This record gives sequence, C-alpha cells and structure tokens, in this order.
Amino acid sequence: MDAMKAREKEKLEALRGIKKVMIEAKSAAGSTGELTDQECLKIIQKLAKQGTDSATIYKEQNRLDLYDQEMFQVKVFESYLPAKMSDSDLAESIKAIIAEVGASGMKDMGKVMGIASKKLAGLADGKDISDKVKELLS
Repeated sequence: MDAMKAREKEKLEALRGIKKVMIEAKSAAGSTGELTDQECLKIIQKLAKQGTDSATIYKEQNRLDLYDQEMFQVKVFESYLPAKMSDSDLAESIKAIIAEVGASGMKDMGKVMGIASKKLAGLADGKDISDKVKELLS
C-alpha cells in the first residue's frame, strides 16, 4: 500500500510479482492453500536469483535500461529476505553439521548437504553452501 500511495511504480511492480507467484503457489495442485514462512522465503529467493540472472544477460547485451530495472527489483526482493550469513558463520555452521552427521570425507557430502540445505535455507546461497562443504570435507 505504501508503494502504491507513494507512486513508486518499480517497487509496486516487484511487489505485485511476489504476490502473483505466491497466489499461484497457494492454488497449485497438491497445495494446502497456505504457505509457510519457509516457502515464502524460497519463493522470494527464487525471484531474486532469476532477476539477477536476467540482469546479467541484459548487461552482457548492453541493455543497461533493462539491467537497471531488473536490479532494482532484485533489491526490493532482497529487502524481504534475511541477511546472508558471513563466510565465517557459514563455515562454523557447516562444521557443526559435519560433526553432527559424523562425516569423514567426500563420500558423505550428500548427507551433509541434505541437512545443511534445510538448516541454512534463506541464510546462505545453495552454491555457497556446496562450495564450503566441499572445502571442509576434502
């Protein structure tokens, strides 16, 4: 409502995009009709990642007008996400998960990734988690 009243067209467009995807997720086949906070965060993360990927393509094609618009939307999406973990916090969390699982090498990466992906969802990017698990297990 605030974006609408302030006539912030770009922000309003981004928020309507979030609302659209959430309504679609609620009414999808097999859905309970309600979304948990985790599901909402995943939706916003997905939109932010898609926007970043699109912005990268726009920048490669010298479409800076579209790049700027896409990056503005990504910033709006990210304002609704929790702060990302620092590299040291991520390492500490993954070390704790490795100890909890009793992982000893790369053969246990699947076990560690399964738990780490669930525990750190929304706090760190999946690629960052994967890279840190590989680093710590090797």
